[in-house]
Order: sequence, then C-alpha cells, then structure tokens
Amino acid sequence: MAISDSLDSSSIGGATTVTTTMSDSDRNLSLRKRQRPAAIRDANDVAELDNSATAVEASTESANSIARNGKMIGNGDNHAAGLDIKFAYRPSVPAHRRIKESPLSSDAIFKQSHAGLFNLCIVVLVAVNSRLIIENLMKYGWLIKTGFWFSSKSLSDWPLLMCCLTLPLFPLSAFLVEKLAQRNCLSDPVVVLLHVIITTAAILYPVFVILRCNSAFLSGVTLMLFACIVWLKLVSYAHTNYDMRALANSADKGDASSSSVNVDCSYDVSFKSLVYFMVAPTLCYQTSYPRTASVRKGWVVRQFVKLIIFTGVMGFIIEQYINPIVRNSQHPLKGNLLYAIERVLKLSVPNLYVWLCMFYCFFHLWLNILAELLRFGDREFYKDWWNAKTVEEYWRMWNMPVHKWMVRHIYFPCLRHGIPKGAALLIAFTVSAIFHELCIAVPCHIFKFWAFIGIMFQVPLVLITNYLQNRFRNSMVGNMIFWCFFCIFGQPMCVLLYYHDLMNRGVKTK
Repeated sequence: MAISDSLDSSSIGGATTVTTTMSDSDRNLSLRKRQRPAAIRDANDVAELDNSATAVEASTESANSIARNGKMIGNGDNHAAGLDIKFAYRPSVPAHRRIKESPLSSDAIFKQSHAGLFNLCIVVLVAVNSRLIIENLMKYGWLIKTGFWFSSKSLSDWPLLMCCLTLPLFPLSAFLVEKLAQRNCLSDPVVVLLHVIITTAAILYPVFVILRCNSAFLSGVTLMLFACIVWLKLVSYAHTNYDMRALANSADKGDASSSSVNVDCSYDVSFKSLVYFMVAPTLCYQTSYPRTASVRKGWVVRQFVKLIIFTGVMGFIIEQYINPIVRNSQHPLKGNLLYAIERVLKLSVPNLYVWLCMFYCFFHLWLNILAELLRFGDREFYKDWWNAKTVEEYWRMWNMPVHKWMVRHIYFPCLRHGIPKGAALLIAFTVSAIFHELCIAVPCHIFKFWAFIGIMFQVPLVLITNYLQNRFRNSMVGNMIFWCFFCIFGQPMCVLLYYHDLMNRGVKTK
C-alpha cells in the first residue's frame, strides 16, 4: 500500500517526512487502498489490514507530534501537519482491528501493570489505619508502658548480661579445637566430640541462666536469639572445617574423586576469618566471602533512621492494640468457640502489621546495615516470599540465611547418608521447631510446645499446598492458604496461648 510501503517502521519522523511530500491525489488513492480490506474476510487480507492499521497509527502519532511541537516548525510544515491530521484517521477507517481482552479479565489481569491500584491500596490503608489510631487514642488514651519491655528488674538482670558477654568464649574454644586438629594433635573422633560438647554448652548455658533468673521478657528473647545464632554458626564452623579437612587429606593421598570436585581443598584455620564469620550476617562458614568496595556512610545513616522509626511503630502497635486485645480475651482452647474465633480475627490484623514490621526491620534494614558496615557482598537475605504459591516455597524464600544453613548442614547431609527426601524434610522442620520453641518458651518460662506444634503443623500444610499447586496449575491457592493459616490464624493463636499460660503461671506463682 502507498503509505504503509513508504513508512519507515524504525522511525516515525521518517514516516512523517515521506507522507508530507505526497500529493493530494496520492493520499486519496492510499486512503482508498487502506479502506478496502475492511470488507475482506480472507486471513491474508486481514494480516494486510493489521499492517495498514499500524501504518495509520504511526502516521497519526507523527501528525500529533508535529502538532504538539508546532511552535518549532515553520508555516509550510504546519500546513503539512494539518493535512496529515486531516487524512490520517477518516471516519471510514476501522476502529476495531484485533481481538483484545479487558484489562481486568482473567486472561489479561496478570499481564497488566497495577501500579495505580497499588497506590490506591496504600492511600486507603493509610487513611483507614489513621482513623483507627485516632479512634483508639480517643477511646483508650495513651496505653504505652515500658513494664513489659524493660521492667525495674531489667537493669539488675546482670546474669543475662554476663551470659551474653561470655558467649564469645565458645567460638574461641572451637577455634582452639580446629587449630589442634590442623596440627594433627587430635584425631577426628575427638574433634567431633569436643565440638558436640562446645555447641551443646553454647545453647544450654543461656537456657539455664534465663530459667534461673526472673528476667524481663525482651531480655530473655534477646539472649536466646544470640545463643541460637552462636549455636548455628558453631555447627557450620565445625562441619565446614571437617569437610575441608577430609578433602585436604584426600587430595594429599591423590584421591581422584576429591580432585574432581569443584571446591577449594585448601584447609587453613584462621582466627581472622572466624571473627569475621561470627559478626557477618550469615550462618554458613567459609574462608572468604564476596566483599563490596566501600562503605556508604550516608546510606547507613538513612537505614538506621528507618530502623528506629519502624521499631517505634512496632512497639506502638503492640502496646496500643495487641496488649489490650490479649488482656480482654479468654484462653482460646477454653470457653466459647465463637468468642475465641472473634478474638483471633481481631488480633490477626495488628499481629500481621507487627510481623511485617519485624521482617522489614530485621531482614531488610538491620542485616543490610550490618552487611554494609562489614562490606559483606551477598545480601540475598530473603526472596519474594509474599508470592510463594506453596508453604514449601515460603520456607525456602523468607529466611535465606537459615534456609542456606538447613540445606547445607542438615538436608543434603541426610540425603548423602541415604535418608529419603521426606524424612530429611521432616528432620529440618523438627530442628526449626525446637529452636522456635526455645526462643519463646524459655523467656516465658513455659514449656507447652505451642510453637513446636505450630512449626510441625507446617509439614501437612506443605503436602496440601503442593497437591493443590499440582492440581490447579498457575494457581495462588497455596499462597492464600499460607496467608490464612500462618498469619491470620496461626500467629494470633500462638500469642493468645502463650499469653494466657503466662498469666496463669503468674497467678499460680503469687
């Protein structure tokens, strides 16, 4: 066709130049040729129509561009632009040229950008929660108290402080054991036994101190988190050095299988590498890590400001919303079932906000601040777990340091020893459940195993969501099940259970 053949598809401006030099008779002829395919039903002619429609659209855009920039064009060019607009889109040109879906239809909804709707949700969320905050303050007043976080006994909790300060003695002991093993002063069974003793003492020592002292809840949780991190790091340090020692011995003996493995077999016990590992935001030991070139001081300051703000928001929600709801509730396993469901649902929203703030403060802000200060390069502390289609995907993506540790030191070692995948997965969840229970039950001085049961309940949820994902392809059923059971029902239920057991324990103690 006249226009479509003369247009340069790579440049709209070029198409405009060619079009404006045509005579009126040429334009009328080209327009008649463009209108002719509207009455054709043959598939080849329909394709030709699409090409013609594209040319018309390009010509229209060119004319509009010329019209918008008319102040920069001379009078002759303005006359050409007017002719281009006049002849580019006639009433007889088809307005409907191809099959299209509505943006919100099921076939096209995930292919569209929803940035505007996302902004709308943010605005509505801020407006609704602002009203709720004002209503809460007008109805209940300022409820924030420091007794739950830092009681009058917090400053006198010197045993917990001393325990925290003495935790570095365990990594130092592990280093001495590895140094003796490097010099062949200790056999492998003795090295393994000493590491078992060190790691066991590193976790039992804080548990004993917390149970012996009637400390504040936050102090106990902080110490238990430190102890669990130290235990995980010590296990990785011992396991990695054991493997490197085995590879080095195999290489010395000329074992072909060890040389074929793409691993650095150099076995060197360095105190500097251990110190860096103990403070780095990772749980997996290796002799060297990817490092960044420098520290962005301004960026660190901005992240610290965000950390302070979101920590304050988290504390405000806990004291102003969660504590009153929990205090005015009954034990969820006792009394009226509908009342318990209503309390759980009422608690779910502020609990979800606190959990999201906790995730953002720790996994994004704090770990990135620590990584920036230490120039730690691998900052994949989490993935897009909010898009997980199954519970198994969620557990693989939401806490990458722990996931990498589990895969490296539990899951794959189990597979190498002939344990089936299902059993290896169950072992990994059991270890996770034990540490969740320790971090909550020990500071509360209550061992009801609610956290342990909650984590182990994830195993059947993994099977259910995997089945649903295989049954309904490209479905978000598993994602909705995760949000419902884990965040809407699971966590609020655990909060109510531990709170009422803690209150009952306090009454019995008095």
